[in-house]
Amino acid sequence: MTAILAFNHLSFGYRADVPVLQDVSLSIERGAVTGLLGPNGAGKTTLLHLALGWLSPSSGRVELESHPLGEYPRQELGRRLGLVPQSETIAFGYTVLEYVLLGRAPYLPPLEMPGEKDVTAALAALERVGLQGFEQRSMLEISGGERQLALTARSLAQEPQILLLDEPTAHLDLGNKARLIRILRSLHEQGVTILLTTHDPELASLLCTRLVLVEKGQPLTEGTVEKMLTPENLSRLYGLPVELEELRGKKVIFWN
Repeated sequence: MTAILAFNHLSFGYRADVPVLQDVSLSIERGAVTGLLGPNGAGKTTLLHLALGWLSPSSGRVELESHPLGEYPRQELGRRLGLVPQSETIAFGYTVLEYVLLGRAPYLPPLEMPGEKDVTAALAALERVGLQGFEQRSMLEISGGERQLALTARSLAQEPQILLLDEPTAHLDLGNKARLIRILRSLHEQGVTILLTTHDPELASLLCTRLVLVEKGQPLTEGTVEKMLTPENLSRLYGLPVELEELRGKKVIFWN
């Protein structure tokens, strides 16, 4: 497998005297589902924002397809990289369809309205996340879980090569969590590269092919899910005794 996205000796801090990430080097394999696993505040979301070019590193660089991220026009980055954020403030009463159509912006010339192809892509994305029939509902009037699914649909309509997700199941009930897991597995089968953050080891075991342990102030540790998801690693990562059992082919976490 070849790297499609790479962080090379990356350092970043929101304040000069408080580094969040120090000398981080990480390669994201093309077609893999890579999970950034760690506690809150460890820098997982910051890595996603650096990958998108929303933040600039204090040293090092991000490379996409072996080229520095800064060499790409913003519109091209929008076609290649899509983000499903953990949450998003929506100040305007978009309909759900209008909101999902925002994912088609990288394919449109300035000031051009979405066409039939864009509407078709948006409707397909809504159906895929289970929001068919919600097209004319206001984004301000749907539930938090439904809003999270609309965020996912917007990124699916974008048709990116690399899909980034920040704590993707944080606001979802069990049924919609299962739906999202099936969607991400299907995208993986189609060759989409997926990079997600999570603090949930069980979700990581269900989805990921590679796992990166993100500990505040510590070098990244990466490897296969089987190698990374151990009681020793999880106990260190979360600062409490953790036991790991397998039940019906799934990893179950126990803690005290």
